[in-house]
Amino acid sequence: MQRKSITIVGGGFSGSMLALQLARLPNQELFACDVHLVEPRPVPGPGLAYTARRPEYLLNVRSKSLSAFPDQPDHFVNWLRVTQSDECENGFCSRQSYGRYLQQLISQVLEWPSSNGIRCKWHNMTAQAVTVAPDGQSARVKLSSGTEIHSDYVVLALGNFPPLPPTGPDLRYLQHPAYHGNPWARGALRDIGADDTVLLIGTGLTAIDVLLGLQADGHRGQITVVSGHGRWPLAHQRQPDSYPSFYATELAGQRRVGDVLNIVRRHVREAQHQGIGWQAVIDSLRPDLGRIWAAWPPVEQARFLRHLAGIWSVVRHRSPPQNANALQQMLDTGLVRMEKGRVRAIAAEPQELVVTVRNETQQPARPLRAQHVINCTGPLLDYSRIDAPLVTGLREAGYLVPDALRLGIVTDEHGALYNTQGQASAVLFTLGPSRRPAYFESTAVPELRSQATELAQELGHRLLRPVGKEG
Repeated sequence: MQRKSITIVGGGFSGSMLALQLARLPNQELFACDVHLVEPRPVPGPGLAYTARRPEYLLNVRSKSLSAFPDQPDHFVNWLRVTQSDECENGFCSRQSYGRYLQQLISQVLEWPSSNGIRCKWHNMTAQAVTVAPDGQSARVKLSSGTEIHSDYVVLALGNFPPLPPTGPDLRYLQHPAYHGNPWARGALRDIGADDTVLLIGTGLTAIDVLLGLQADGHRGQITVVSGHGRWPLAHQRQPDSYPSFYATELAGQRRVGDVLNIVRRHVREAQHQGIGWQAVIDSLRPDLGRIWAAWPPVEQARFLRHLAGIWSVVRHRSPPQNANALQQMLDTGLVRMEKGRVRAIAAEPQELVVTVRNETQQPARPLRAQHVINCTGPLLDYSRIDAPLVTGLREAGYLVPDALRLGIVTDEHGALYNTQGQASAVLFTLGPSRRPAYFESTAVPELRSQATELAQELGHRLLRPVGKEG
């Protein structure tokens, strides 16, 4: 029997977990299939999120919720115990420990064939293009070496893309050594002197990581943080409460954002009367967030993005308590100060950058000078603006369609890409942040591991399906 081929473009968390789940498909179903994992970083598994070798960068989800396997919830906690990895204060471990965990898991799959017949190979290079066959039943993935991989299925696990420039049209500042457009790039903070002035754009979890990194490096210069809303991520509870789910009884099928908001607010008040923190109410929604989002028509989804997405990010994506305490100390001592407003321009001067900031009440705009500017505004989600050659090629050929809200890629329920004619591809799939149009929440481990498990099962069914029975 001729062996089938699955190519996974991207070997970060999502791509590696898909390979892992394919290797774990039931042994009684033997698959004659090669899985090609294409990842240019030095090792597959950690990806960008868990590569940084800095112990001060903590996971913002407790370790007990971070098993790679939905059916083995204690797997990561047990791995920490067996490997005697770093201590987890309040249950929050370092990103680098989680990266080692992921690297070990995927290395086991790469080292020998799985018992179900699937063989996995890592290609340490970049995928430059995907060419779909005229009949739409296969594709060829071109690598940076010039090699082409014939693929029965191609899965885009591209992760997050660096943020766009915060302002234009004058973009000369992008070439200035003091501008740091991607805070997760290797050595992004290395050239910042201990007494240099620093300006951060954005106040999300990335900004907190940058502040902690600077603190660990002994930085003592003034840090200014610019934010349109002026809010920091809220903190996790030290001793988390629990709250019963009310999705099935009250939220299922709700088609208006305002109605959902009113129900959630009522439960927050009820929880407070019981001595339970609001965090527990929000956490009780987590398993059903995708279904709540999917029930809203596009006009309501757009309403949520306009009015509530910023606040939702603050309450939903929370910071470990120790990080929140460290941030508060920096604010209390004046080392870090907040400048509320939006960046309107960045001008490059020989030794520093001048950032023009304006808020709703301020006239005229205020110029702020800093020796370093770090863009912490979050990843680029809009696939109509991503200029990676592989994405551009598929988009221009009509095989990849950005969604109307510019959150990711339009797909069917399995993650198969829709083309410009509205037809689901038989060969192209995606998972990870690109599936935000379907789930909205599509960046954290619990959601991504479920996507990997479900897509592996779907591809397993298709591998066993007789020829001519696709779709």
